[in-house]
Amino acid sequence: MSTEPINTSAIQQFLQQVQSAEASRAKEVRMDINTAKTLASTLGLVMTRMHGDLEKFVADQVKKMQQEQVIEISMDSGEWK
Repeated sequence: MSTEPINTSAIQQFLQQVQSAEASRAKEVRMDINTAKTLASTLGLVMTRMHGDLEKFVADQVKKMQQEQVIEISMDSGEWK
């Protein structure tokens, strides 16, 4: 999976737009189709990267648990008291 940085400026701009709208008590936020497509694409990339990273993390944890699994058996003399 690619590890090069994702340009998240579209997400940052959207968050700023929402914050400004909230500060001015606007009832809606509007954006043109090109901005919406860029935002959707960026969100898709971020979600895909997160999903891939999560799958890798889980697989690594499973391998680690399997390698570190130690079964310890102890026996005593079983004396009666």
